[in-house]
Amino acid sequence: MRRRLGTATFPFHRHAIPQAMADGTLVAVSYYLAYRLRFDAGVPVRYQELFDATWWWAVITGIVVFGTFRMYQRWWRYTGQRDYLAIAQAVVVATLALAALVALFDPVTVRSGAGIIGISIPNGVLALHFLMTLLFVGGARFLARTIHERPLHGFRAKRDARRVLIVGAGDGGRLVLREIIRNPELGLDPAGFVDDDSRLHGTRVDGVKVLGDTQHDLPRILDEVEPDEVTIAIPSAPGTMRARVVRLCRERGIPVRTLPTVFELLRGGGNVVRQVREVQVEDVLGREPVVMNIDQVGAYLGGEVVMVTGAGGSIGSELCRQIARVGPRKLILIDHAEDNLFRIQRELEDDRHVHPSVLATVLADCKEGERMREVFARHRPTVVFHAAAYKHVGLMELNPVEAVRNNAIATRLMAQIAGEAEVKRFVLVSTDKAVSPATVMGASKALAEFAVEAAGKRWAGTRYASVRFGNVLGSSGSVVPIFRRQIALGGPVTVTDERMTRYFMTIPEAVQLIIRSGSLGTGGEIFVLEMGEPVSILQLAKDMIELSGLEPGRDIAIEVVGRRPGEKLDEDLFNPFESIVPTEAEKIRRAERETLHPDTVEAMFDEIQLLVLEGDAAGLAAKVAELSAVHVPNGFQPSTEAGAGRSE
Repeated sequence: MRRRLGTATFPFHRHAIPQAMADGTLVAVSYYLAYRLRFDAGVPVRYQELFDATWWWAVITGIVVFGTFRMYQRWWRYTGQRDYLAIAQAVVVATLALAALVALFDPVTVRSGAGIIGISIPNGVLALHFLMTLLFVGGARFLARTIHERPLHGFRAKRDARRVLIVGAGDGGRLVLREIIRNPELGLDPAGFVDDDSRLHGTRVDGVKVLGDTQHDLPRILDEVEPDEVTIAIPSAPGTMRARVVRLCRERGIPVRTLPTVFELLRGGGNVVRQVREVQVEDVLGREPVVMNIDQVGAYLGGEVVMVTGAGGSIGSELCRQIARVGPRKLILIDHAEDNLFRIQRELEDDRHVHPSVLATVLADCKEGERMREVFARHRPTVVFHAAAYKHVGLMELNPVEAVRNNAIATRLMAQIAGEAEVKRFVLVSTDKAVSPATVMGASKALAEFAVEAAGKRWAGTRYASVRFGNVLGSSGSVVPIFRRQIALGGPVTVTDERMTRYFMTIPEAVQLIIRSGSLGTGGEIFVLEMGEPVSILQLAKDMIELSGLEPGRDIAIEVVGRRPGEKLDEDLFNPFESIVPTEAEKIRRAERETLHPDTVEAMFDEIQLLVLEGDAAGLAAKVAELSAVHVPNGFQPSTEAGAGRSE
């Protein structure tokens, strides 16, 4: 970190000294020319004396005012639109300050009939000084940026440079183009843009022509231009568009890469072109990405003491990353897996520069009531995100006692301790497998939802909520990493049923919606994330094989192995007895249902806790399935929309 040579009111760094000297020279030249242009027949003696006495006033005033407006906090080459506005404001203030100083201290006086009077700067000189200072100071920065972005000698690609067609002529595409021009060593030569905005067709963006759109013109453009590769430079591009580009390029043997998503760009840094990566299955799922301003939706977490359980898991770790961005007073990371907890702690401190004093890493198990009460008493969290859970369906079928103990009983315990500790908000991370559960894992999460609803009635001072959603890409429980591993091993890729579909969402998308849902809860509501359209698992397997540069059936076999016990063809997001209610938040709906009485929920948990203590795995599996299915509110009439039980 560079040493700061000033204070917060006058930010100044060592690298700014040459900039201040250059600005001082430009202000002096501007002040000199203002007098010469105003008095083209020769500067009168008294005004020449005024210039000689005050030119250094103009220089010092300009530098001080420019520094106060934070003009020396960045290199000239990075000057942007907001900086030019600050320059204009600073020049106005500097000009007025100079005039005020001269009027106040009267550096030059003359004797007249009224006595001794001070000589003021003529209005014409002030106006010319303002205009030329604005021109010189702003122009110097504009010139520096222009030279940096497009060298004076012009861009010349290497002879062996790869011709790249850029999809997207917006900010992302221009960013890619600028990096290519700035860094000839990348060995890339921009062949043109492709953009769906018809107003850009035939025009040039930063000197490169927009050749057409992706819907109708792309096949012709690929055949005519014959690029060596195609780069998709639209971070928020929908999966349908990415899939279309990938398909057309694959037919011609042209490799396709993509600019990282908005979330990846926020995580990364440095040269954007070097962040361009191969297209992954997440990019072509065909659903519109969910993008929210996390600083806005997570503002309620600022200054709070936030606890995340399961902090080392896929959802928990992303919760920690995004929560750390909104400035909590303290972030408590809880996990019983030592390696996962250490990994997220190091990432937050080393990669994301979260100060160690903000973090509290606690190695603990949410199933242990005494230990968790100690943690709550010591750290006094005000917001809790309970993401700790077992999620592998098949494994939980083999270990029902641990599944229920960790997913259901531990959730009830955490919700109870949160209420007793007067936590402001408690958010349970649930799953679509809790809807009409057919497995132990799903039933255990359904019971967890019942526990949170009951806690919402019992402890009115805490705002409880559950957030239900489908599969997240890249999580440890997702099918995607399984397919990737099978493809890497040469196959076969195993699909349980050709008709099977699932909902998918990326981890960052799901987490930002979880955080948003946390601000909506008031008394145990269940919020459901809109997951888009369900995806065919068979088609997903084929897409992943093709994205690996292989052909399904020829290079990698796909085997249908049959459904596991309790595995459903389609997952639903709403129970048949639940009504779908919109919320004020985009992409979030509420599952409205008649809640069970807290005493009924207590009786349910008493039964299953006894079976857990006895270690009766078979009896427990049967009992949780029975309880989650039987305890459907009587007399509750779902709306017509809820009958579909599915996200639109």
